[in-house]
Amino acid sequence: MPRPRFRLPGRASTLGRPVIVVVAVLVVLALAVASFALLRDSNGSASSVRTEDAVRTLPESPGSSATVDIDTTLYLPDTDGPAPAVLLAHGFGGDKNSVAAQARDLASRGLVVLAYSARGFGLSTGSIGLNDPDREVADARGLIDYLATRPEVQLDSPGDPRVGVAGGSYGGALALMAAGTDPRIDADAASITWNDLNQSLFPNYSVAEPSSQAPTPAVSEGSDAGVLKRGWAGIFFGAGAAPAPGGAGDAPTSTAPAGACGRFALQVCLAYAESAVSGQPSEATSELLRARSPRSFASSITAPTLLVQGQRDTLFGLDQADATARQIAAAGGSVQVRWFDGGHDAGGTDATADGAVADFLVQHLIGDGTDSPRADSAFTYALAGDPTDQGDRARELTAAAYPGLSDATPTERQDFPLTSATGNDTQTVVRPPGGSPAALTSLPGVGSASVLGGAAAGLGGAASALLTGDIPGQTASFVTEPLDSSYTIVGTSSVSVTVGPTTSPSGTVLFAKLYDVSDDGRRTLPNGLVSAVRVPPSDQPSTVSVTLPGMAYQVAAGNRVEVAFSTTDQAYAVPLEPAAVSVTLSDATLALPEVPAENAESTFPWVPVVGIAGLAVLVAALVALASFISRRRTVAEVDESLVDVPLVITDLAKSYSNGFRAVDGVSFRVGAGQVLGLLGPNGAGKTTTLRMLMGLITPSSGEIRVFGHLVSPGAPVLSRLGSFVEGSGFLPHLSGMENLDLYWKATGRPAEDAHLEEALEIADLGTAIHRKVRSYSQGMRQRLAIAQAMLGLPDLMVLDEPTNGLDPPQIRTMRDVLIRYAQTGRTVLVSSHLLAEVEQTCTHVVVMNKGVVISSGTVDDLIGASGPLEFRVDRPADAVSVLRGIDGMGEVVEAEPEGAIKAQLGVLDPAMVVRTLVGAGIGVSSASRSTRLEDVFLDLVHDDTDRLRHAAEASSGNGTTT
Repeated sequence: MPRPRFRLPGRASTLGRPVIVVVAVLVVLALAVASFALLRDSNGSASSVRTEDAVRTLPESPGSSATVDIDTTLYLPDTDGPAPAVLLAHGFGGDKNSVAAQARDLASRGLVVLAYSARGFGLSTGSIGLNDPDREVADARGLIDYLATRPEVQLDSPGDPRVGVAGGSYGGALALMAAGTDPRIDADAASITWNDLNQSLFPNYSVAEPSSQAPTPAVSEGSDAGVLKRGWAGIFFGAGAAPAPGGAGDAPTSTAPAGACGRFALQVCLAYAESAVSGQPSEATSELLRARSPRSFASSITAPTLLVQGQRDTLFGLDQADATARQIAAAGGSVQVRWFDGGHDAGGTDATADGAVADFLVQHLIGDGTDSPRADSAFTYALAGDPTDQGDRARELTAAAYPGLSDATPTERQDFPLTSATGNDTQTVVRPPGGSPAALTSLPGVGSASVLGGAAAGLGGAASALLTGDIPGQTASFVTEPLDSSYTIVGTSSVSVTVGPTTSPSGTVLFAKLYDVSDDGRRTLPNGLVSAVRVPPSDQPSTVSVTLPGMAYQVAAGNRVEVAFSTTDQAYAVPLEPAAVSVTLSDATLALPEVPAENAESTFPWVPVVGIAGLAVLVAALVALASFISRRRTVAEVDESLVDVPLVITDLAKSYSNGFRAVDGVSFRVGAGQVLGLLGPNGAGKTTTLRMLMGLITPSSGEIRVFGHLVSPGAPVLSRLGSFVEGSGFLPHLSGMENLDLYWKATGRPAEDAHLEEALEIADLGTAIHRKVRSYSQGMRQRLAIAQAMLGLPDLMVLDEPTNGLDPPQIRTMRDVLIRYAQTGRTVLVSSHLLAEVEQTCTHVVVMNKGVVISSGTVDDLIGASGPLEFRVDRPADAVSVLRGIDGMGEVVEAEPEGAIKAQLGVLDPAMVVRTLVGAGIGVSSASRSTRLEDVFLDLVHDDTDRLRHAAEASSGNGTTT
């Protein structure tokens, strides 16, 4: 008999609960108001920022009578007097509206902000000159002239406003070039931008005679006549080729086809058209791009400068910011450098990068911001998690100074010996005709192909390899020995190679990559970064020093570093003629940079979060109080008559708010030593039933008892249950053994109770149990999950599709394990779609459909109650006649193969039927059931579905219409 429920005496049940609820609501409201106030104060008053839209008319070029219209928005802070100003430039393809959020944030911090659309973008007129010093850069000076006339802007002297300039990408280069040409600028911040546009769009990271290496982390040495980044160049030209709104822009009048240049200046358009065909820049194109680069102005920058560069950027790498920093510092300027886990391949800048810019500008323009750790740190970089692990966040590390600038300590570099991956010192690789197929390392603007390859893993090995691997025959590889300890690469690495002779006019084009190779052979190309190399034609072998991509990346202990040289890459303009190239290491060492750093100080927004956390704590306390009261009011029920029965489910139902009834009156019992198969088509309610059994969701009605104890969320009796339902939730960065250990520790039970050895024997993972789970196949994860469910040898084990991902031998092993497990007196409940396995493994079955149980019993009973008995006889025609003469016999027919007959016995005894045949002189060689569990299951579900359909039709027919 169930024990009765006892209520605590007193008034708590009638008065206490309403009082508690009222008080709780009042406290929550009060705390929410306080949290909102704190949050509002911590973020400033962005809502009080005023804006003014205006069009400024500026000279088309210095001394020109022609003009251009520049569309602007002025953001005015809520300050008592004049405030410093910021000129805010946008990225390529954007306009003033694309920086509106950043402008409002800066204005909320007390800065006047002038955002504008550059020539050829938005509603501004003129053509795109790629930051022509006589046009776009001159426009910036003209807008600063305008700021000097505004009464809201603080002046250092007449015509000289207290002003900073900031921007990202296209706007970042503008900020640096403006700071190098206008001494009135007091601070400049440039994000994810270039130093040398020629080297960025036509990179060549090789030199024949390297100079003494500069001591900065991401230094690179290169040559002219590089390889066109065709993918990125196409994106740029496509963004500017469309006509401007309202016909703004200058129409080219020369040899370019009408309209082909869109909003680009003719000189820029022709340069792109020429290089897109040849894949190389002419000297005139190189000079044009250099003139539109900060490298030509950096030595003139005297204002404090912040350089923010993205680590996930195949357009403007870390070496670009490094070069700008060296040039500014060499001229005596002050520069700070930040690398962050973002860039053009990750959506541009993020809140961290924009926040660093805001802190820097406030610090140097308002003079109040020295308490900001982001503004004070001289060099910060981010160490990201594994690129295939979603949600693995980057962490910031900071060094006292950017190495190698001024008096700062030079960058440390460690040499690692390299050996040929093939065993041959010289490797020969080929470039196919037309440069196709070509390796895919990244998609410009999307990101690393290794991440896409991880996402494509579900498509199969071929699809994943297409997205992540080098093409066989096109790549020469050289590797280090496994690292004794983890090593954090911070900056650009270098290696020297000798390339075989070539007489091709395009020279030898290679793409150098640095891979992280795990102990199981998994290769990771950090952020899809590649260094393009073009070696000039020569009839002799050429030895060059190659700069590998800049990065901040940690290689784990036991992993190897691989340097690969490929002949193709889809992001670049690969020469079309076929070629064979020999590659030999000339030095056989790889120089890897490192920068000692510590975890950056926290920039967590404590003020608003304290209020939110307080609210969460209060809610948790109220929930705990309600739970305590509920537990005291009700004594857990135990049915003493069922304490030896593993599982009893009675009238179980689960309904949802939309009226859907997933489980409807389910009842069944599972005895000790049974292996019960829970069967049903998709949507039958099996998983919902299992989730209620494990206490994950609460039934709408009915009850579940495990060993007599009523199941509810957190019920102590659930410690006797082991389960694997709907995924295992393993932590991918831990090994299989570490996951099992962590899971068992979470139960709070003694380690000796885990029976770990038995679980490991079941998993049968061998040495792979010590590998990280992220490297496991689906079958390995499945076996580890089943081993986890068996930890502690639970009395009742619940498994949902346990054989998914297992091969036939593993399925056979799992079948034997479950059968032996039940033979010890324990109970197993298996939900599976593999009916043949259920038939061989389970002793009992429960069949569900549409939320109800439609059949249950032993496997033998279900099979025996349905389908004919098959006899093998020597005279089938005579046997059919004899059987048809038996009273109560059902249908009897001859069957395949020859000599077989099938008979529906109904309630007749099979032994009696065999005796009758033998008595009639018919030889019987065998008698067996031909029905499989699958046939029974399909018949049951089909019949039940027909019954439900007929019932629905009958109900519809009895309705009334008007």
